Amino acid sequence: MAFGQPSGPPASARQVQHLIALVVSAGHADLRDARGALGLTQRQAGGRFTQDEAEALIAQLEAGVDTSGEGPGCAPAPVTDRRQAERVAVLRNMPTDLLAAELQHRGWVVMEP
Repeated sequence: MAFGQPSGPPASARQVQHLIALVVSAGHADLRDARGALGLTQRQAGGRFTQDEAEALIAQLEAGVDTSGEGPGCAPAPVTDRRQAERVAVLRNMPTDLLAAELQHRGWVVMEP
């Protein structure tokens, strides 16, 4: 197998269309827009999945796993990238008042829980 090639049969067109519909219903414009939030590779963001990858992502999206980190009972987003893990660690250690101030600067409304 060549470097960077998928290991398995490609996903069917029906699987990919179902996956795109789930991604759009989750609030993303398309697969490329959802790349960071869902931890997709460049190949996957282009709509190329193996059957196993498509099935796993469809199951995750249908299960309704909230990756936004908001609301009761939501699961934290899976960390699949080292840089993303570093960013999450920095944010978790950031003082709350600084995070709130930055969000307000970006136009968000912030209140204590």
